[in-house]
Amino acid sequence: MQRTRWQTLLLVTLVTTSAGWLLLVVLENRRVTPPTVPWLVLVVEIVIAGVVFAMGWAVRQFLHGKRPTLDPIRAARTAVLAKASCYTGALLAGWYLAQVLIVAGDLDIASQRGRAGAAALAAFGALVLAAVGLVVEWFCQVPPEDGEEAARRGDHNPGPVAG
Repeated sequence: MQRTRWQTLLLVTLVTTSAGWLLLVVLENRRVTPPTVPWLVLVVEIVIAGVVFAMGWAVRQFLHGKRPTLDPIRAARTAVLAKASCYTGALLAGWYLAQVLIVAGDLDIASQRGRAGAAALAAFGALVLAAVGLVVEWFCQVPPEDGEEAARRGDHNPGPVAG
C-alpha cells in the first residue's frame, strides 16, 4: 500500500467542490435548500481525527520499540484507517466548501452568514481529518531493514505497515 499524496487529496477536494457546487446550483434553481450544516459536525471530525492520531501514535511507538505489545493486525488496520481518513476528509472538505461558495454572494443576510460559517468550520474540520490521516500514514511507515535481511528476502523498498 502506497502512502497518499497530498496532491491527490487536493485534486479530490477540488473535484468534489466543483461537483458539489454544480449540484447545489441545480437544487437552488429548483427551489430546494439543503439543510444547514450542524455545528456538531466540526466536533465529530475533530474527535475522529484525535482517535486516528492516537492509534497512529501507538503504531509509531511500536515501530520505535517503545511499545512491544502492539498487535501487527491493529497496526495494519491503523494504516488503512489513516488512508480512509485522508480521502474522507478531502471529500467532506470539498462538499462543505461547495456549500460555502453557494452562499458566498448572500453573506449580508444573517441566515446565509450562519450557513457559510457552519460550512466553513466543517470544511476546516475535514481538512484537519485529512491532514491527520497523512501524518498517521507517515507514522505507519515501516523503517528500512538492514541490508542483509532485505537481501535475503529480496525486498529493498520499505513500505507502510499494511504493505
